[in-house]
Amino acid sequence: MGTHPSNPSKDKHTGRTLLELVQDNQALLSSAIAERYENKLPFLFKVLSIQKALSIQAHPNKKLAEKLHARDPKNYPDDNHKPEMAIAISDFEGLCGFRPLKEIAHFLDNVSSLRQLVGEEKAKQFVETVNKNDGIELEEATAENKKVLQSAFEALMSSSEQEMTAAAEKLVESAKSSAGADFAGTAVVPTPGGAKLSELVGRLYGQFGADYGLFVLFFLNFVEMKAGEAIYLRADDIHAYISGDIIECMASSDNVVRAGFTPKFKDVDTLVNMLTYDYAPIENQKMEATDYTQHVKNKREAGATLNQTAIDSQSETMEYNPPIEEFSVVRSLLKSQGSKVTFNPIDGPSIIICTRGQGKISVGPKVQEIKTGHVFFVGATAECVLESEDSEFETFKAFCVLDDAQRNGN
Repeated sequence: MGTHPSNPSKDKHTGRTLLELVQDNQALLSSAIAERYENKLPFLFKVLSIQKALSIQAHPNKKLAEKLHARDPKNYPDDNHKPEMAIAISDFEGLCGFRPLKEIAHFLDNVSSLRQLVGEEKAKQFVETVNKNDGIELEEATAENKKVLQSAFEALMSSSEQEMTAAAEKLVESAKSSAGADFAGTAVVPTPGGAKLSELVGRLYGQFGADYGLFVLFFLNFVEMKAGEAIYLRADDIHAYISGDIIECMASSDNVVRAGFTPKFKDVDTLVNMLTYDYAPIENQKMEATDYTQHVKNKREAGATLNQTAIDSQSETMEYNPPIEEFSVVRSLLKSQGSKVTFNPIDGPSIIICTRGQGKISVGPKVQEIKTGHVFFVGATAECVLESEDSEFETFKAFCVLDDAQRNGN
């Protein structure tokens, strides 16, 4: 959902693309956003229903995106960066960012097939460096840790297909024979535990066969989310989505650098060299939503109001606001018939999708039906009201507004 040239949204009644509509009437975006983003919507809004794991990937930063697009426009179709946010609609599993290094060291010591692919010398250097720098937070220690992390990860990803296939068969056999707390020595590692890890290895092998991703699993944080939980991924953050239904919002780009769990174009060298090699527990990437009906000091005024019926039924309107300017997302869950949320006018565009239930959407004097799967574009400065006609009516609204500094180009 958006104006990206590869597949812009279309008006259901006229067939015109959203890109055409906003370029013909820049007031729909607001003059500030139209000027800053060249008369295009600054975000892409998606729903993903993940039955089979999606590729191990990262998205380039702005500078790298410009280089990749100039060099290979077929595989990198635009020159924009792509930070993104994922909000769970159902139970979700994913791999996001590099694990704490002690966990990776643990796996290198306990998973012989992983150590085999990384190589004895690089594995030993990694474990010794991590142990030496454990608990030290100086810049020099962090830089040294990142260097050995990149070296070990690059060694894994550059091992031959033949070596990887043989190691994968050994790994899968080990997962089958020790499918419990002791698989990979994980009785002492909390994420995600031996039984779950062995199940993941078997499941992913069933989906893709021998694949580098089976070993990347030991380098990345495993994350599980319930409905309403969210993670934020900066440009250059490695990740893979394994299962579940999510709302995804990102800067308006279609650039993906892939390296595993995919039949699509892979660019392993670019991926290895673009990553930040930041490492941290997954909690560092999870987002806290804030009540959109409340004022947030030094950040924003209240963005919406609930009617008394919504308040009495404990309905929610929560904002997920990542540290970038291109987008924020509000999840509204109205929990009774007659519950209503009124969104204050904003100086920017919005897209609203219904993911559960049905109700009415009012923009100005126009009132329309909205139910699961319906998508509406709301132009800048328009008040929008959602009213539930169901016991549960869930919507997600992606939008962009610029603060004074952003309007002035800072």
